[in-house]
Amino acid sequence: VQLQASGGGSVQAGGSLRLTCAASGGAISEFVVAWFRQAPGQEREFVAVIERSDDIISYAESVKGRFTISRDNAKNTMYLQMNSLKPEDTAVYYCAATLWSYTGSGHTLARNYDSWGQGTQVTVSS
Repeated sequence: VQLQASGGGSVQAGGSLRLTCAASGGAISEFVVAWFRQAPGQEREFVAVIERSDDIISYAESVKGRFTISRDNAKNTMYLQMNSLKPEDTAVYYCAATLWSYTGSGHTLARNYDSWGQGTQVTVSS
């Protein structure tokens, strides 16, 4: 599956953005899909994941209560709604997908994802 991320931008602290990841070449409903982010000089880190069964959703502690991951299978698209943004949320955000299921924290590991979007920059100023 090919992924195309969009929706990044520059906002002030406390603001909101919604990221979109459009999929092609495969049905997103068949995949575990996630968002990761990477700040300059940092490793890519897990943000949120939604599994094939849409009632299984996990978030990084740093974004819990502020970010919401979702997907629209009819549009073959996933989203990341980001509210109450903080300067420390500044990073390039990537969407990712995998057909594999993992136990435990496997879905929080970037190496377990096969398909990646190109990334979209989010900048939050104080």
